[in-house]
Amino acid sequence: MKLLACLLLLCAPAFATTLSLVSVFEPISLHGTDVDDAVSKSGETLQAAVVARPMVLSGALPETLVEAVRSPHRMPSNDPNYTVEEVNLLELCRIGLTAEMEDGWLEVRLDVSKRAIPEEVKLTIRQVLELGFRAVRSTLELYQKPQHEALKVRLRVAGTDEGTASLKDLDAEFELEGS
Repeated sequence: MKLLACLLLLCAPAFATTLSLVSVFEPISLHGTDVDDAVSKSGETLQAAVVARPMVLSGALPETLVEAVRSPHRMPSNDPNYTVEEVNLLELCRIGLTAEMEDGWLEVRLDVSKRAIPEEVKLTIRQVLELGFRAVRSTLELYQKPQHEALKVRLRVAGTDEGTASLKDLDAEFELEGS
């Protein structure tokens, strides 16, 4: 048994992964601050933003890159009065995010089946999804710039019920050109 464990340790470097420094856009809540940033489709300002942050990721790209849009995020601050523990709206509102390649398309799904918007987040589920899709698209646009081939993307709202079926009108398809 000890011999097997030693062999596994010696072979571990053979299974190395590639670590990539990337920029991931996230839909974040600005609750706990004194600013508004994002603008809704109706022109009102929201206490939310879509911002990029650097991350080091491994795994299949662009799928892993898209799924990182939902990463937990505690915003750093130099002010002891800012005590917000989580700002990523998808994480805060329990909206799932998956991405996988299917038949030449990158299928991205935001799952609303477990949604719960906290009281301090003054947004509708539709606004959160719009910001989430904007973050996904921004992340993919940046990723796609140096790529040689185009990327076809489908954005889908999943996990709807009678009360949320109208959110399916946010579904979209687009193609991002490479360099």
